[in-house]
Amino acid sequence: MLSLRLNLIEDRPLRLLFLGAHSDDIEIGCGGTVLKLLAGNRHAEVRWVVLGSSGERDAEALASAEDFLRGAGKRTVVVEHFRDGFFPYHGGEIKDYFERMKGRFAPDLIFTHYRNDLHQDHRLVSELTWNTFRDHLVLEYEILKYDGDLGNPNLFVALDRETAAEKVSLLTRHFRSQSRHQWFTEDSFQGLMRIRGVQSAAGGGYAEAFYCRKCALDSGGRP
Repeated sequence: MLSLRLNLIEDRPLRLLFLGAHSDDIEIGCGGTVLKLLAGNRHAEVRWVVLGSSGERDAEALASAEDFLRGAGKRTVVVEHFRDGFFPYHGGEIKDYFERMKGRFAPDLIFTHYRNDLHQDHRLVSELTWNTFRDHLVLEYEILKYDGDLGNPNLFVALDRETAAEKVSLLTRHFRSQSRHQWFTEDSFQGLMRIRGVQSAAGGGYAEAFYCRKCALDSGGRP
């Protein structure tokens, strides 16, 4: 399988924007990729935005982000409190928030929810990502859940066994409030990464998968 590399600007660090509707979404969808990217880009600048949290989940979100982002050169973690399950009904407020966010940070790469996710909050975040950031590389992550909305992603980030295990360990350690859900288990998270590893022939056996809808190929030759 052909591998592509980010076309980075040499005189400044890689800038990453991670967007999640809820406290554990980013970690579930792309936690392994976060760890891998930061291991290879020690000076990266990260903005990590959780849009809907409340109560004990605030503390969980902050502690988890601290651990996942420990390899970043600079990080900003924001936890907002838009009402869980009601994002489409507060779309105007959230759209305004996205417009303000665009003026504060210019990312090279954005991670957001899958456009066809059946959770209404996830779907709105994806839509507003594309509405707001029109000249950026956007990767949409997937989240395993009851709705059965997993699709056929077209971009994979290979993970070794240790990175996959670290992702799962951090997830289950920090989000104890979610342990009552039948889908929030170590084998669920490991299983999906293993399946994506098989699909992408990942050397380490594991991978996270994304939807890349628009990408310009630079061959490195003449313009």
